[in-house]
Amino acid sequence: MSNAPLMPKATAVWLVDNTALSFDQVADFCKMHPLEVRAIADDDAAQGIKGMDPISTGQLTRDEIERGEGDINYRLKLADSKVRLPEAKKKKGPRYTPVSRRHERPSAILWLVRNHPELKDAQIMRLVGTTKTTIASVRDRTHWNASTLTPMDPVTLGLCSQIDLDFEVQRAAKEKPTDQLYGGATLLPASETTRKDAEDEPAPREQDDDINVDAVFAKLKTIGGKKADDE
Repeated sequence: MSNAPLMPKATAVWLVDNTALSFDQVADFCKMHPLEVRAIADDDAAQGIKGMDPISTGQLTRDEIERGEGDINYRLKLADSKVRLPEAKKKKGPRYTPVSRRHERPSAILWLVRNHPELKDAQIMRLVGTTKTTIASVRDRTHWNASTLTPMDPVTLGLCSQIDLDFEVQRAAKEKPTDQLYGGATLLPASETTRKDAEDEPAPREQDDDINVDAVFAKLKTIGGKKADDE
């Protein structure tokens, strides 16, 4: 309907009353069924609707209408609007979940809590369209249906797209990087272990060069003399 004129039924009324265009041409331009246009021409439909001139609104030109009147197979083209409307901004807030899918949200929450604990509550709310209270009850196993809950992928359930899920997971990973201290045990490099062993080795004795030979012989003589006296 992006290529349809504003107020298509009122435009069709004006074209039927003021031009010699065929029903098919009017129906194609106004994005309507030819039988609807025929009913308008027979006063069976659109009674009380005032026709709107598409030329005055800049949606059609007189040349375009004349070209269509001269060739029954020609299809009218909507003129480019001179007024540029700003694009509607996407509303921020919880994702809307159809009523038929709402009973599956706790299972999706349980799956996200178990498989992606790095996700914040606000991110889960955006993905599944739930509330903080429900997320807390699923985490604490205080949900009224906690005993029968089964973790299920929200993408499989149709609650969110895989692109949205991957985006939130990557975003959470960037905001909360993994702590390297708990990354698991790793082997130390050889340079570390070799250096450590060298430091643990006892220092070489430097007293060998400073031995007093006379003191050693004197001690030996004393020991020898004492043994002789004992005998």
